[in-house]
Amino acid sequence: MRIRNLNSFIKVASLGSFHAAAQQLHASQPAISARIATLEEELGVQLFQRDKSGTRLTARGKQLLPYARKLVAVQEEMKAQLGDAAPQRGVVRVGVADTLAQLWIAPLLERWRQQFPLLQFEITTDLSHELWRALHEHELDLALMVTEQYSSELVVEPLSACLQCWVASPALGLDGSDGLELLLRQPILSFPRNTRPWRYLQGLISSLGHGDAAAGSLEEPVLYTCSSVANLQALAEQGCGVALLPQPLVESALARGALERIALKPEPPELEFCCAWRLDDERLLPGLLAEEGRQLMSLPGADL
Repeated sequence: MRIRNLNSFIKVASLGSFHAAAQQLHASQPAISARIATLEEELGVQLFQRDKSGTRLTARGKQLLPYARKLVAVQEEMKAQLGDAAPQRGVVRVGVADTLAQLWIAPLLERWRQQFPLLQFEITTDLSHELWRALHEHELDLALMVTEQYSSELVVEPLSACLQCWVASPALGLDGSDGLELLLRQPILSFPRNTRPWRYLQGLISSLGHGDAAAGSLEEPVLYTCSSVANLQALAEQGCGVALLPQPLVESALARGALERIALKPEPPELEFCCAWRLDDERLLPGLLAEEGRQLMSLPGADL
């Protein structure tokens, strides 16, 4: 369905005349008639009734009119924003999950600066469910976070995915040969309650028969939680327990021997990240910034 045909339909509807619409649109009357005929054929309905009293909308034409105006308005806004030679200005409030901030905030800011040199960015690093809340409460313009759920108030699009792995200090002498029972003898270092990694750990603990506090198990696993992935890694390197961490963040520590990988089955799932912004934000900017992030994270050699 071509916007030109919709625009011709709107003109004929508002002027009540094919001839007057043709004059305003600088087209011939047969051309306008052809556009309306094409639109009617696409929709399978008659849009105008023509008789001695003039040209009037049919019931279906009246039903189409508000939708046609919306579509034409969106196209005009899009052309105005994309064709605006003036650089984007102002402050953009961006929330970033800690893992993404550790991996990507520096190259992402550099990429955004190149594309939008006059924008200012206020970066908030927090847990994903807090970023989700902040978006809903109009405290952020864009969030890059762990995919938690979907909302009728937000545009939520996939961003990237990240492998997770179990790690611990070599000083603990753990090899994973005891399987998941190892988790009952060492403190588990994890992200805070109700995060996706925390919920995964709860499922593992439940599968071992130790997830029910009412059971009174003497081997209740011990969890140490922290909202900072850098602090969790530091605790793991210092031998405070076994940690489930994003693999790209611990590659360096694994290479220098500060941590070692613990092979536990089943393999932990990937962490999936998304970009989200408010549906009622009429600017194209949040989507453009999100697309820059997606392109950066999909480059050959990217860590995620």
